[in-house]
Amino acid sequence: MTQRPRPRPPIEVSVVVLPESSIMSLASVLDPMRAANRVTARTVFRWRLLSPDGKPVTLTCGLQIAVDGAFVEPFFGEVLIVIAGFHIERHAGRRFIRRLQAAARLGGVVAGVESGCFLLAGSGLIDGRRATAHWEELEDFASRFPTLSVMADRFVIDGRFWTSGGASPTLDMMLHLIRDRVGSATALDVASLFVYDETHAADDAQPLVSLGRMAAADPELARAIRLMERTIEHPLAVSAVARRIGVSDRKLDTLFARGMETSPGAYYLRLRLQAAQRLVRDTRAPLREIALRTGFDSLSAFSRAFKRSFGESPLAWRRAGHAPASEPEAGHA
Repeated sequence: MTQRPRPRPPIEVSVVVLPESSIMSLASVLDPMRAANRVTARTVFRWRLLSPDGKPVTLTCGLQIAVDGAFVEPFFGEVLIVIAGFHIERHAGRRFIRRLQAAARLGGVVAGVESGCFLLAGSGLIDGRRATAHWEELEDFASRFPTLSVMADRFVIDGRFWTSGGASPTLDMMLHLIRDRVGSATALDVASLFVYDETHAADDAQPLVSLGRMAAADPELARAIRLMERTIEHPLAVSAVARRIGVSDRKLDTLFARGMETSPGAYYLRLRLQAAQRLVRDTRAPLREIALRTGFDSLSAFSRAFKRSFGESPLAWRRAGHAPASEPEAGHA
C-alpha cells in the first residue's frame, strides 16, 4: 500500500510593518499568502505581523492595524518582509537596524517593500547588490547608496535579498514566492482569485504612468506617453515626440485630444509638474535642483509654471506645510 507523502510544514513568515506604510503594500504581502492557504486547503504559509515596538500601527490611510508582537529576538521564520512608507527615520532607529541585521544573519529570504528597501540598504545588508525602490525614489535611492546597482525593475531578487517598488510589484513578488515554494499552479490560482490576469516578471520596468489596456487599445498614444515620461528631465519638442513615435504632428494632436482630452504639450507639462510636486512635497531637495530635474531651464520659469498649476509658488507651497521642510526625505533612514 502506497503511503501518502507527508504534508510539508508551513512556510513561516515574519512581516514587519512600520507606521505610515501603505495599506495596499500590506495587503499585497498578506493576501496572497491567505489565498494560497485557501486554494490549497492547507496551511501553506503561517505568518506573524510585527511592529517595531509591538504597538498597533497607523497606516497612511489612517487605519490602525493590530500586530502580533514586537520585532525583537528571538527571530521567527524563514522569510522576513519589512514594509515601510513615509518618515522611516521616525519609526526605525539604530536599534531596529541592529535587529534587522541580526535577523538577516539567520538566513532565509529578507525582503524590503517600498521604503523597506532603504532599511535594507541602510543596514548594509545589500551592499554591492542589485535592488529597486518605488519609481519616485529611484534617483535618490541610487544617490544615497552608491554601492548598490539600482534597477528600475518592478522587484529585484539578488540571492536571498528581495526588494519591491510598490504595491502592485509586491503582489508580483509574492506570486513569485508562491511559485518558487509551492508551485506554478498554486501561483496561478492565487492570481486568478484576485482577477490578476497580467502578472509581471521581476525585470519588467516600473512605469510612471499606469496605462492599463491603453497599450493595446491605442499603442501610438501609449508610446508617446512612455516617451514623455522617459524624458521629463530633458523634454523634447512636441514635434520631436511625433517623429520619434512615427506619426505626424497633427496625428499626435488628435491622439491626445481623443484619448486624454488635452493637447500633447499640456499633458507633457502636466507630467513634469506632477513630478516636481512630488519632489517639493516629499523631499528637501533645493528648488533649483527640482527645476532642473523636471526640465525647466530656470527657477523663475519653474516657479511660474508651478504657480499656474497649483495656485502657489513651490516655495510658498513648501512653506505652507505641504512638504516636510524640516524632515528628511520620506524614503531615507
